[in-house]
Amino acid sequence: MRIAIATFGTRRADALAKVAQGLSAGLENQGHQVDIFDVKKDREKKLSMYGYVIVGISGDAIYSRKIPSQVLSYLKNAGNLVGKRSFGFVLRQPFFAQKLLSRLMTAMEAEGMFLKYSEVLSTKEEAEIIAQRLSIEKG
Repeated sequence: MRIAIATFGTRRADALAKVAQGLSAGLENQGHQVDIFDVKKDREKKLSMYGYVIVGISGDAIYSRKIPSQVLSYLKNAGNLVGKRSFGFVLRQPFFAQKLLSRLMTAMEAEGMFLKYSEVLSTKEEAEIIAQRLSIEKG
């Protein structure tokens, strides 16, 4: 199955990219084809052609509870996402990580995405283990 991992991080972008690479490695071990891209650089990338979509963000600040507005506008313009199976994750932060994850999930569901899984992740290794446990049907 073709899987997209779309990340957006203004703060700790390197850590977010490593977590995305961990998810990619775990999914590729299951035989899936994975594309990773940074929403800030690839704003025109459409998600319609993917069977499964993973969206990951990091908070703007250490106390951040808000999803960056660029993520919301990207999801609105990313193609037909209605019924698309998905996974949302946020990068672990000292405060409000669960609140940020909850808001990301709400934003994804508002676009019609069917959220199968969500998680607060901190390391590449943790992400790889989670990805290996995901049950995504090949298509």
